[in-house]
Amino acid sequence: MVRIGIVILPEHRWWIAEPKWRAVEEMGFHHAWTYDHLGWRSLVDGPWFGAVPTLSAAALVTTRIRLGTFVASPNFRHPVPFARELMTIDDLSDGRLTVGLGAGGAGYDTTVMGTEPLLPADRTQRYAEFVELLGSLLAMDRTSYEGKFFSAVEARNAPGCVQRPRVPFVLAANGPKAMAIAARYGTGWVTTGPPTGTVETMDEWWRGVAVHAARFDEALNAIGRASHTIDRYLNLDSAPVYSLSSVECFRDAACRARELGFTDAVSHWPRHDGIYMGQESVLEKVADEVLPALITERPH
Repeated sequence: MVRIGIVILPEHRWWIAEPKWRAVEEMGFHHAWTYDHLGWRSLVDGPWFGAVPTLSAAALVTTRIRLGTFVASPNFRHPVPFARELMTIDDLSDGRLTVGLGAGGAGYDTTVMGTEPLLPADRTQRYAEFVELLGSLLAMDRTSYEGKFFSAVEARNAPGCVQRPRVPFVLAANGPKAMAIAARYGTGWVTTGPPTGTVETMDEWWRGVAVHAARFDEALNAIGRASHTIDRYLNLDSAPVYSLSSVECFRDAACRARELGFTDAVSHWPRHDGIYMGQESVLEKVADEVLPALITERPH
């Protein structure tokens, strides 16, 4: 079995976005996500809304589907106030929140704040502190912490998360140092596979994904953690071809992800133009024709 999620970019006013969140649940998808950025790549000059209020609203118009950030980062967030916001979404959704977290890169989220991008080693250390402190804030009654990038003094967490001991973390990691963080702290691990621009064909991309999966196994083995204790998520749309280009394309991508041991795969709601351009009719057919089989079939 492989569970399928859909990302709904926070680019629409709520009267347009709300039916999408309702539809993803009604179609039978397992989880629904939104990006947590101040602006993103080619869409930076277009409409863009905040992830936290978007997920709060989505929690109130859905009842079953899991909701999450794909992914939040320390680029513009501090764990202390962020923990309060996540606890609130967990409460509004009655325990349906999954928190996707990443190290944060050198894009608009950094430049708009007027800060310089961190060196890779510092970015990894900041990521580790962000995850460790956020986890403590969400699970412990009181937290004091002093790191290079973040600190907290007697931070309270009452009433705590609906999900105990805290909301689950899905940690983004492609390199070995980030994978070590995901292996230690993650309820789940998410990868985008080989970097954009380094592969040209789908077969090359899938070979790269297989390499990443093997390396994550090594990260788990290094700390003695059993593979079955952590979920594995794959961003299907990091590939050279958009996963919802056709029903056949999506079916092939989901099945290949399952064969590589991924428990979850994530696609994006089709857009009218630009990135993730596609037809909503394909998404509907995937829900009708592919999802039921993915839920019941087992890998050969």
